[in-house]
Amino acid sequence: MLSVNTNTGAMVALQYLNQTEAQMEKTQNAVNTGMKVASAKDDGATFAMAQNMRGDIAGYSAVTDSINRGMSVIDVAMSAGQSISDLLIEMKQKALAASDTSLDTTSRQAINEDFTALRDQIASIVKNAVFNGFNLVDGSTTQVTALASTDGSRRITASAENMSLSGSIVTMSTGASVSTQASASVMVATIQASLTNVDSALAKLSSDSKKFSVQLGFTSKLSDSLTAGVGNLVDANMATESALLQSLQVKQQLGVQALSIANQAPQYILSLFK
Repeated sequence: MLSVNTNTGAMVALQYLNQTEAQMEKTQNAVNTGMKVASAKDDGATFAMAQNMRGDIAGYSAVTDSINRGMSVIDVAMSAGQSISDLLIEMKQKALAASDTSLDTTSRQAINEDFTALRDQIASIVKNAVFNGFNLVDGSTTQVTALASTDGSRRITASAENMSLSGSIVTMSTGASVSTQASASVMVATIQASLTNVDSALAKLSSDSKKFSVQLGFTSKLSDSLTAGVGNLVDANMATESALLQSLQVKQQLGVQALSIANQAPQYILSLFK
């Protein structure tokens, strides 16, 4: 039927052209953003899943920071322990030298001055082995704790090792000296015991450091996997989008031509009245 009031062909052509325009807008957005799901409007379910995963990724970033801080606390404690171990070796040498019965008083006094300086250095190291407010070697805390999960329900800990003078590890007293042959002889055994204890404490700190390091690596892998998962959900395949855009551009041009042809139909009615 030819009618000047209703042009069915034009309406159909316009519907298909509108569909093409909508598809082109979606494809253009994917090209512009690099994402096939850039907002909830694109795909609500997929966007929600991606947002949840992004939340976990942000959580793992906080976990990583926490573990790194914990590792730094342990590293400082280990550095202090290694220095103390080195000092104890020197002190053992001084004590052994001072225990020599053939040593004169002046020489023993000089050795004792070196010995007490090394002793005080241990106290200084213990006091200054602080990172982020934590000191694992002065007895001020029992452990350091770090996050191990994004919900905060799981944590990893490293135990403190009190290396203060007159403690259970460094048993040498704060006033220890080798001013006499007798005190020097006793001090050799005391220092050796302290050295053994410090080396054992270092081994425990090293084990805790490895535990933190393993957890850090695992956290990094989880974060990377989630990041890849988000990409799989929302990232656009640019090769596919490019091909689709070209196809839609051709379809758009054909749609415009089809609409133009359909709009010419009422003109044919004029020929009936000539």
